[in-house]
Amino acid sequence: MPEEYQHICVVRAFVKWVLISGLTEGYLFRKIRANDRLAEENEPMTSEQFLEMFRNNLLDIGVDFVPYGTHSFRRGGCQWLSVERRWPLRQICEWGGWSQEFTHLTIVKYLISWNDNPHVDRDDFFNMNRTPTTVCPTCNWSCHCA
Repeated sequence: MPEEYQHICVVRAFVKWVLISGLTEGYLFRKIRANDRLAEENEPMTSEQFLEMFRNNLLDIGVDFVPYGTHSFRRGGCQWLSVERRWPLRQICEWGGWSQEFTHLTIVKYLISWNDNPHVDRDDFFNMNRTPTTVCPTCNWSCHCA
């Protein structure tokens, strides 16, 4: 894996979690109790609890949590593979477990989102050195800190 992508490596994240959590058996992602303590009993984290924690993390960094849910990870991964890694659609479908027959165009729902940023000039479509068009949440300008 290239060095610039090591921060999103699932294996590295997994190893780090196992080391930090001290878990040696049972569920990897256990229910979180009061004061951010892992449940001592082998009880799995529910999707509802995960969503609540995810949305709290978004609030912590000043992002409106309303449009985000657990599928945001799936959509984000799909868009990243398409835009940044330039994977072909069939490969993305295989990765995501979607049909490769394209009869329902499920993949399109993941590739195109209401919050996409369509503000790239046509002349810059193939310009890989174009300036960023994502608005920075810190300074509200299109900058490299976005």
